[in-house]
Amino acid sequence: MKLGVFLVLFGRMPFEAALDRAAEAGMDAVEIGTGNFPGNAHCNPAELLADSTKLSAFARAVETRRLTVSALSCQGNPLHPRSAIARESHETFLRTVELAERVGVEVVNVFSGCPGDSETATHPNWVTCAWPTEYGEVLEWQWQEKVVPYWREAASFASAHHVRLGFEMHPGFVVYNPSTLLRLRDACGESGEVIGANLDPSHLFWQGVDLESAIGVLGAAGTLFHVHAKDTALLPPASVNGVLDTTPLSAIGRRSWIFRTMGYGHSELDWRRYLSALRLAGYDGVLSIEHEDALLSVDDGFAKAVSFLRSIMPTEPAIADAWWA
Repeated sequence: MKLGVFLVLFGRMPFEAALDRAAEAGMDAVEIGTGNFPGNAHCNPAELLADSTKLSAFARAVETRRLTVSALSCQGNPLHPRSAIARESHETFLRTVELAERVGVEVVNVFSGCPGDSETATHPNWVTCAWPTEYGEVLEWQWQEKVVPYWREAASFASAHHVRLGFEMHPGFVVYNPSTLLRLRDACGESGEVIGANLDPSHLFWQGVDLESAIGVLGAAGTLFHVHAKDTALLPPASVNGVLDTTPLSAIGRRSWIFRTMGYGHSELDWRRYLSALRLAGYDGVLSIEHEDALLSVDDGFAKAVSFLRSIMPTEPAIADAWWA
């Protein structure tokens, strides 16, 4: 496996300074935000596509530091019921896919998005239960009228540009766990072959998902395209209020869970098991460090994540010529 960083950690730095920071830390790869929720502090796809000189400089800046780009990331909500928001997410997605093809990046990371509950809605409506039955009716309308038509066409576009789509399974959007990811992949038919996971364990942990089992299911389906390295810790309020928590992220002490730096939510043994499960599932790609830990600074959290992962991640190919092989 290789170690990388989601470069938005260093979004306040100029692009080349951020690349230097990654290279100095011994990273093998960088994941670069191109707009929507990650922002485009380091990469404006429309600008690069319109100027071959800037595009060449962008690629050269990465290559001269002996880095690769693990993914371009444009997580947004192209299904938003407000057309202006949906259009902006969609346009960023299109330009990101085009840029990925131009610079030879195989994976574009996305959110599935979430529609409203009708054509007149103004806010997304994330359905989380099956009863009363009108919730199920809303969910079916969303999938049949919005989700599948949009992503079938978007997946076809990505396929035509030789790009795979790594869906970050994120609560609040219609794809939030392995089941909904595989439902979308199947629903998109032939074009669904480019649909897979940008596996971010942190969003699965607080939902109660067993990560080893999830990795096994996603690996068996051939859908492990990219992996984020981020942890989550459950806090005491979870034992009283459960994990469906709308408490502001800034109110750390009152929340049921918070994002943590690697090793601060789950033990070293846990992470050894998870990395072994990834290898068993055939994933030998990049672990892209993402920092959203409110209890550690970016620099401190990043350094601790690098040290933690370096100590446990496999760095050589699996043994193929052992006596028992």
